[in-house]
Amino acid sequence: HRLSLSHNMQLCSIWIKYLKYGEFEETVHHFEKECKNKGKVVPKPRGNSLRDSKTLIIQKDLLSSFDDGDFKVFFELWTEFVPLEVRDCDPHAQKLEFYLHVHFTIFPLKIHLGRHDRADFEVRITHFKHYLETRGAALSQTTEFLPYYALPFVPNPMVHPSFRDLFQESWIPEMKQELEKFLTVTLKVSDTPRLLSLYKDGGRNTKDTIQQLQLQLAEAEKRTSSYMRRFNKMQADHHNLIGVTAELVDSLEATVSGKMISPEYLQSMCVRLFSSQLRQSAAQSIDFTRPGTVSDNTHLCEKHPPSPLYRRPKEVPLLPSLDYDKLKRDLLGGSDRLKALLLQALCWRLTRSLQGEQRDTVLQAYVSNDLLDCHSTRQKPVLLLMRSKNEMVRQYMARLINAFASLAEGRVYLSQVPSLLRLLIESLRTEEKDSVSRENVLGALQKLSLRRSQQSAMIEDGLIDWLVDELQDSDCLSDYTLEYAVALLMNLCLRTRGKRKCAENPKYVLKVLTDLLGHENHEIRPYVNGTLYSILCIHAVREEAKEMSMEEILHCYSKEENPELNRQIEFIIKQLNSEGPESDDEEEDDDDEEDAIETDLDKEEVLQLQPRELSGETLLTTEYLGVRDTHTHTHNRRSAAPLGRSVDEPLQRPVTPISHRNTHIMQVVHTHTHTHIYCIRTTWSNAFWTRGS
Repeated sequence: HRLSLSHNMQLCSIWIKYLKYGEFEETVHHFEKECKNKGKVVPKPRGNSLRDSKTLIIQKDLLSSFDDGDFKVFFELWTEFVPLEVRDCDPHAQKLEFYLHVHFTIFPLKIHLGRHDRADFEVRITHFKHYLETRGAALSQTTEFLPYYALPFVPNPMVHPSFRDLFQESWIPEMKQELEKFLTVTLKVSDTPRLLSLYKDGGRNTKDTIQQLQLQLAEAEKRTSSYMRRFNKMQADHHNLIGVTAELVDSLEATVSGKMISPEYLQSMCVRLFSSQLRQSAAQSIDFTRPGTVSDNTHLCEKHPPSPLYRRPKEVPLLPSLDYDKLKRDLLGGSDRLKALLLQALCWRLTRSLQGEQRDTVLQAYVSNDLLDCHSTRQKPVLLLMRSKNEMVRQYMARLINAFASLAEGRVYLSQVPSLLRLLIESLRTEEKDSVSRENVLGALQKLSLRRSQQSAMIEDGLIDWLVDELQDSDCLSDYTLEYAVALLMNLCLRTRGKRKCAENPKYVLKVLTDLLGHENHEIRPYVNGTLYSILCIHAVREEAKEMSMEEILHCYSKEENPELNRQIEFIIKQLNSEGPESDDEEEDDDDEEDAIETDLDKEEVLQLQPRELSGETLLTTEYLGVRDTHTHTHNRRSAAPLGRSVDEPLQRPVTPISHRNTHIMQVVHTHTHTHIYCIRTTWSNAFWTRGS
């Protein structure tokens, strides 16, 4: 195939440069002569001296601007001659650029602060702020650079401990040396011929590119998996929304015939509506004054049956009694496969039963028959299945304990076993990170931390240190682990002993908490704020927080569009600047929390059925049906936690993530209901009358 003229010229140039590099002068002469005889154009060699000279001048100008502190000239040259792909994609270049901005910002402070220099310093501070809000914003989540985002707000950085290193005599020479190395590599024009470079690389660049793309692909797949989980939650919430909307339309239509809708009914609907871990902002966006039009929702009425609100409620059947003696014998002596199936079935019976009398009856039967052998004197109680060598058995045992801990009476039952906490904490430290077993153990511990006796035991067992260490690497944790770990830490830090435990190493604890303030999972922010508010009542913690410019760091996070969290930060800053004595909470009683089972407690089921194998309720009622009545009388429980705290304040009472979400929604609804109930009824009634006419 004939090559184009330009390709011929390029190939000839490559060969000639290589031959000259190897000092094959005669070969070069004959090659050029033959090319001329065959009519092939040989490009005239271009000397690199001019280009090299220009590069040296640019490098010299950059270094001179660095020495003179002339940031305007420096960054004009930097932007023009350092390639954009290097500045945007090379981590070393990004790091160097950040510290160069710091250097030019504090440059006037290195010399005598006259009036002119102070004015110059203010100009540089403004320039640095602009950089932090634009190109520097990408590094705001990096721990190394986080303290420097407070630099513009510090009156005198020279005496501030966080910036002490910047004013050491060795800092500028080291920075200049790093700059010289970078410019030498980036601006240098290589004399190595292209043919030799191609041979030396041997496809290495291609391999590096493939490896980089594979890493990017793995990261993209990880993000896709996370987004799919969120999408599935949103889809379930959407289906729930349609059902609740149809029921509300039916109920409001009934008001036309004179039937009243109570505020309690609206509250129960909203709890049901937002119980699937919707963000708090969703609850805040409820606007009862704009209910929409009936024409938009008519199809919902056609697809869904009328609401049972105004009918006599149907009797909920109780689940059959079980032979708990036989159950416990097989849990202790059966095969690992049977143990896992039984634990799964017992957990399902609790989590999938209907809330109210049916679930209360199941729990009372478990407790009265001492399902977990909490009061047994036998050497191997059922609880020791947490130490089983079979991972499946341990996982479903942890699921069952987590289900118990989700209910108030279950927590009372579990709290009667002193060895349980040791078993759970042991499992927490030995199970693989983010395994389903460890997630359920963490969930159970977090719910047990609602009880003061359990809080005390966890603090004594060093759980606060473990949590802080775990949260240091928060990006490697699942959403469930992260949320419940932070919520557990907050519950323990509400206690005076927990606060004093944090005060033993306040710098480390505060660093971890401030890093968590910038985490992409905003569900954890209320618990981080609550923890900060609690431990800042300790004088030593306040002093350490002031040393690390905590107030300036908090101001950086108060710019987000979330008024509630902004007001919580204001409370934390007030606590930081307070001088009051340490509070003593050791005489308070246990909180009477609501029952709250997560909707995804049965997620990621890994136990796959084999042919003709029974599971769930079928297994229990076929093989373990009781011969006597094991049901006990149950008492009615309240369905919601008390509305005792303003949503503007940081959390100051022990909570679980699911109960906090429900309580938050109830508070919002409680505020809106009495204000807008008349407006709802009038607007919707008028709409229905209009449709009827």
